[in-house]
Amino acid sequence: MFNRNSQTARPVGVEAHERAVSRLRESFAALGPDETVRLAKKTSNLFRPRERATRGLDVEGLAGVISIDAEARTADVQGMCTYENLVDVTLQHGLMPFVVPQLRTITLGGAVTGLGIESTSFRNGLPHESVLEMDVFTGEGTIVTATPTNEHADLFRAFPNSYGSLGYATRLRIELAPIGDLVETRNVRFDSARAMTEAIERIVADEVWEGERVDGLDGMIVSPGECYLVLANFFPDVRRHPSDYTGQRIFYRSIEELDRDTLTAHDYIWRWDTDWFWCSNAFGVQNPTVRRLWPSKYRRSDVFHRIVGFENRYGVAAKIDSMRGELPRERVVQDVEVPLEELVNFMPWFDEHVGMTPVWVCPLRLRGDQAWPLYRLEPNRTYVNVGFWGTVAIEPGRADGDVNRDIEAVLPTMGGHKSLYSDVYYDAQTFEDLYGADEYRRMKSMYDPSGRLPEFADKVRTHA
Repeated sequence: MFNRNSQTARPVGVEAHERAVSRLRESFAALGPDETVRLAKKTSNLFRPRERATRGLDVEGLAGVISIDAEARTADVQGMCTYENLVDVTLQHGLMPFVVPQLRTITLGGAVTGLGIESTSFRNGLPHESVLEMDVFTGEGTIVTATPTNEHADLFRAFPNSYGSLGYATRLRIELAPIGDLVETRNVRFDSARAMTEAIERIVADEVWEGERVDGLDGMIVSPGECYLVLANFFPDVRRHPSDYTGQRIFYRSIEELDRDTLTAHDYIWRWDTDWFWCSNAFGVQNPTVRRLWPSKYRRSDVFHRIVGFENRYGVAAKIDSMRGELPRERVVQDVEVPLEELVNFMPWFDEHVGMTPVWVCPLRLRGDQAWPLYRLEPNRTYVNVGFWGTVAIEPGRADGDVNRDIEAVLPTMGGHKSLYSDVYYDAQTFEDLYGADEYRRMKSMYDPSGRLPEFADKVRTHA
């Protein structure tokens, strides 16, 4: 079996999980009655200001896989388990989570309470849709088990996109899907967003393209006349030696260069992480000389994220740009969803008003027939996630945040939404209208009546 991941991960077991939950309860009891309850963790994949808790819930022991049932294709997983650790365990059984977000250190609990997406989302939806049950630590210091049908079913449905404001998942039972040890990709070019849109519609309907199965579907738009879909086959008939994009080669550049490619299952899952999609270019890591000197173990998204955090705190690069007389820059780091048929309208608007390139595109479709109240995607409708991450110049007469506000304003006119992991500028009323305030408040009154957990809007709406 091809696998460059030499680390052999093991489930932690039920007893270790119970001990970790006991420490969690003890840390809650140690907090004062008026202290806001937060997780005492050092890392985050968020791109908005985050207040670090000096004291908080001890979740150090909740970072593993509890158990795998390979026959039933399910796993019991602790809430703070990163997808990197989760995948290391599941791949040993020829299995993977239904949806694996692109970055290694996203946690399962974080993806469920804060949403996530990847190339399997065109048929498997979002990470929370493969959750069978979860134990939620509430603002009252109790743990409830929520399923789609038990007495906590409303919490189960309101938990996604609540960002820890309704509780924290300590254990999640999730479905797993089979995957082979090799993945073959086809890089298909289209000359317009319209042609790409038509292809996505056909692939979503048939899960086939030109007679070949499609298990994973995402891509990138380089310019209005250069669009690519990456079609992944998790069980290829032809076995080729896999490519390696953890060294000098860069994955996203290969999409323009190769018609077909082969990766190990492990490397396919983390194909975007090594260079943080294309964002590593901002740190010089795509320069061949720098790349040779930059140890491969530090070429990963969490390292780049820490560098960005340093810049956000101290503004070193911004000061240098100012001394050079360059315009100040606005951070535009967003993932948005627009209905598939609106992609042909959104991209020309984006090119004119934002102008960032390339952008990531990832089709998605809810698995079930029910909507989720705090993130209102319509069932039985195909959307496309458009991801863009970088900075734009603040032109004379404009202010920091204006481009982000423009994006927020145009999305509802196209039936679109935006994820909440980064800067959010909506006014209070608009935010409540878009993100299920009524259902959130009902759940808040039931599971955090004393207001010990942070408020949803306060936690994610970073700009008034």
